[in-house]
Amino acid sequence: MTEPIIHGFDYQTLSGSDGVTLTAAVGGNGSPVVLLHGFPQTHLMWRNVATKLADRHTVICPDLRGYGNSDKPAATSADTYSKRTMGADIVAAAAELGFDTFAVIGHDRGALVAIRMGLDHPRTVTHVGTLDVLPTLDMWDILHGVDAAVGWHLYLMAQPPGLPEQMIAATANRFFGSFLDAWGADEQAIPADVREHYLRASAAAVDSIVADYRASAGIDLEHDRADRAAGHTLRMPVTAVQQDWGSQLGFDGAALWRTWCDDLDHRLVKHGHFMAEEAPDEITAIIDDLLPRHARA
Repeated sequence: MTEPIIHGFDYQTLSGSDGVTLTAAVGGNGSPVVLLHGFPQTHLMWRNVATKLADRHTVICPDLRGYGNSDKPAATSADTYSKRTMGADIVAAAAELGFDTFAVIGHDRGALVAIRMGLDHPRTVTHVGTLDVLPTLDMWDILHGVDAAVGWHLYLMAQPPGLPEQMIAATANRFFGSFLDAWGADEQAIPADVREHYLRASAAAVDSIVADYRASAGIDLEHDRADRAAGHTLRMPVTAVQQDWGSQLGFDGAALWRTWCDDLDHRLVKHGHFMAEEAPDEITAIIDDLLPRHARA
C-alpha cells in the first residue's frame, strides 16, 4: 500500500542523537521552520500547513523518534524518550541540513519537545509555537479528581513497562482510533487514507509511544521541575494555541503559560485537538504572526 506523503516535499533520512535516524519531509526555501507532530500521528498531520509555509520558508517535518518511519530504539534508560533527547534529535537533524537556528512549532507530543528545545537550546530555537498542550509540569498539576478522566491514557502509559504495551498492542487500532474519533471536531479533516496511515504507524510503534508517554510522567517532569526551581524561562517569542480547556478543568491557561514565557501570545480557538488539520489556513496565519516577532532585549 502506498503511504500518503506531503506532495512537493523531499523525503530525507537525517541523523539525530545517539545514532538514531529520523525520516523527514523537507520543502520550500527561506528561513527554517521545524514542524513537530503529535499523537497518534506522524509528520503527515502538517501536510496542509507545510505546503502553505513552503513558499517563504524551508519547512522541515520530521517523524519524532519512536514514531512513523523514524528509528524506534528500545527504551534502555529513562532518557531514551525524554523530551530532552527527542529535542536533541531535532537540533542534530536541522544542523545536518545546514541550519544552526530555526523556529519550531509543535502539536501535542511535538509541542512538549518544542518547549524542551526552547529551554535547552535558547540560542538555537528562535521561536516556539505550541498547539493544544500545556508544559508537562502544569499538565500534571491541573489533572485531579474525576476531571482527570480526560487524561486516562496518560495514567495508563505511565505504568511500569509490560502491561500497558501488552494491553494497547492487543487492541491497537481501536485504542489509537479512539483518540482520532474523540478529539476531533471535524471528521472530514483526516481523510480515510491518512487515518489508516496513522493507525498503521501507531500500531507498529506501541512500545516507543508508551515510552514517550512514560517519560512525561518521570524524567520530563524532573526536567521541568529543575527549570522551574532555577527560574528558567523561554526567552524567545512564544505563541501557545489551545482549545478552551481551562473552562472545563478550572485553570487559567494564559496565566500558566506566562510563568514559562518572557514574550507570550496566548490564543484560544474553537477547533478540535487536531487543529492543524481542521483549520490549516488559520494555523498558518498564526505561525505567520509568530515568526516576525523579535525576542525582547
